[in-house]
Amino acid sequence: MIKRSISIYGHSTSLALEAEFWAVIDAAVLQHDMSFSAFIRARDDERMAAGGGQNLASYLRVWALAHVQQTQALKPSDI
Repeated sequence: MIKRSISIYGHSTSLALEAEFWAVIDAAVLQHDMSFSAFIRARDDERMAAGGGQNLASYLRVWALAHVQQTQALKPSDI
């Protein structure tokens, strides 16, 4: 587990995720040309808009899995 600290809307928090999830998130941050904080804040906004039932770390794991699945489904070599 790798722990990273972040401030979301002035509230400091830490997120602990496995390295594999951070790798997906870091790649997506670069792809979206956003800062790490802005990217995580956007995911947190999505989580809250969906009802906020999951904690942020769980939401990010599910988001990363869905992102990888979607990315793999769109590869031209798979069509």
